[in-house]
Amino acid sequence: MLANALSASIMGVDGMPVRVEVDVAFGLPGLTIVGLAGSAVLEARERVRAALRNSGFEVPSRRITVNLAPAGLPKEGTGHDLAIATAILVASNQLDGSGLARTALIGELALDGSLRPVPGAMALVAAAAGAGIAQAIVPAENAAESAMVGGVTIRPAARLGQVVRHLAGVETLRAHRANPQRADPDAPIDAPDLVSVIGQRVARRALEIAVAGRHNLALTGPPGVGKTLLARAAAALLPPLTEVEAAEVSRIHSVAGVADARATTSLRRPFRVPHHTISTQALVGGGPRIRPGEASLAHRGALLLDEALQFRSDALDALRGPIDAGIVTIARVDGVVALPARFMLLATYNPCPCGWFGITGRDCNCEDGVRRRYQARLSGPMRDRLDLVVPLESATSGHGAPGAAEASARVAERIAAADAVQRRRAGAPNAELSPDRISRSAGFGPDALATLEARGRQLGLSLRRLHRAGRVARTIADLDGRDAVSTQDVDEAIAFRPKELAS
Repeated sequence: MLANALSASIMGVDGMPVRVEVDVAFGLPGLTIVGLAGSAVLEARERVRAALRNSGFEVPSRRITVNLAPAGLPKEGTGHDLAIATAILVASNQLDGSGLARTALIGELALDGSLRPVPGAMALVAAAAGAGIAQAIVPAENAAESAMVGGVTIRPAARLGQVVRHLAGVETLRAHRANPQRADPDAPIDAPDLVSVIGQRVARRALEIAVAGRHNLALTGPPGVGKTLLARAAAALLPPLTEVEAAEVSRIHSVAGVADARATTSLRRPFRVPHHTISTQALVGGGPRIRPGEASLAHRGALLLDEALQFRSDALDALRGPIDAGIVTIARVDGVVALPARFMLLATYNPCPCGWFGITGRDCNCEDGVRRRYQARLSGPMRDRLDLVVPLESATSGHGAPGAAEASARVAERIAAADAVQRRRAGAPNAELSPDRISRSAGFGPDALATLEARGRQLGLSLRRLHRAGRVARTIADLDGRDAVSTQDVDEAIAFRPKELAS
């Protein structure tokens, strides 16, 4: 007998509906799974057998064939277990299959028949909803995030037996009502306060501009000057996510398995700090099973590369595409996957391996070739994608006491106000303005445009560099509460541009 059930599989950060077809026929006893099933899916043979037996059901002593359609779509993960087990019961006449027509079954089975949560439940349920299902049965731990998908009745279950009784009409699984559980907005943020930064007035100004417009920022200087402290302070300055952005971020984190189990959504922007030993695939995404990398986990937030020149040069260059397009495109023989990755890049690095090249009062111990190779890890095209680059000098007690600096809370208020202006004007931060928006419609008068073009000719800047400088100038005007961009804004933005490497 043939039976069908609906499940879903993850492809990148999106779900794809999967039709589970089960045929129970005469022949040598065995369970075969076909349809480009990955290793975790193939292992479902043993999990399903044990779960059925330990739940009081009969494992048919016949030839069982399971097909996961479409057969050309690679299937990974353990989320098909529940659909396979239920379809086997229907195909072996142990369960009436009339209730499977518009029901999605998602979940991993333990050997005792209990349901375990699966990553990416939000994307899986959304994919099933697109296939026209009316209800989805999911593990109890996945109920809260699954309920965030509209138009689908979510019924959480703890065991296979509960699912069977529900489909048989014996005992109805209670529907889970959507009740978004937000992360506590008043919970402390693991970020230093700007009030603890001594001196560094120019760097503080650049950080405020970068966060307000979501521009890429690099801080360079000797060890112990406060580069990392300033960069990490950005976590407390980022404006909150919108509702749409929060749902998008939650879906990505759910697929990656890093979502907060206590809160389905959070309005805090992601702030990711990968270690410099990270591989290229872990940074931008990919691997045998394509999964989001740190670039995608930082989507709509910030990605901090502390000691950026210690990272692999190929890993740094792999970020060039995501910085420009906001997505990571991974091409494989069996298809192309696009992962969202629109983030603000924060980078800190020393000018040389010893850290003292070009610093007054200290001698650099690095050989010229070693220093040049070290600096070359940040390629010219990658350096050109930085909007603001600030060299930091050693601060002393004479440059101001910790209490003399502005606190992060006050700076965050100005940033939030500037962010609101940008969203009303263009619906996006200034860092995402297209080149054609650097015009009078965005507040650039004839004087500002003429100054921008003149500085470009004088300094030999590329068109990309001019466009990025124009976006920074627009943010400077927004922070000052002005609709029009002035020539002073343009000059300040140009002053923060990446400089040529010193030899």
